[in-house]
Amino acid sequence: MRPLTLDLPRIEQALLSQAEIEHYLDLVNGSVLSVAPGDPPPGADEKYDVQPDRYLAIDPLPLGQALALREAFLDGLHDPQAHSLLSHALAGRKPLRTFDYQLEALPRVRQAWLAFQAQQVRELALEWLQDNGLEQVRH
Repeated sequence: MRPLTLDLPRIEQALLSQAEIEHYLDLVNGSVLSVAPGDPPPGADEKYDVQPDRYLAIDPLPLGQALALREAFLDGLHDPQAHSLLSHALAGRKPLRTFDYQLEALPRVRQAWLAFQAQQVRELALEWLQDNGLEQVRH
């Protein structure tokens, strides 16, 4: 394992990203870089010190995994009305967007979802780091 001081919250954001932006982890300084569509990946414009292995792409969670995360949350939700509403959101068109929209009307459930999501995404980020032979340096 390669220890590195990382911007773990930005890695988590990159995993959750639904935007067209690409995210890369800089393996030298641990920062996360965002690249707009059509722009070259980081380091591609280097004239002299090209380091092709310096940047590691952070792919966002695939739709199936993002849906599974929400379904896992629903499995522990004890509010039948909210459960029904959110289940229908996941079964419809644009399920992630609809799920998030429905949560706006359910502030307590939304807070519970955000706490659940934060915990799960932290675990996924740490797993992603481990899969890539990296570990967060503890201060």
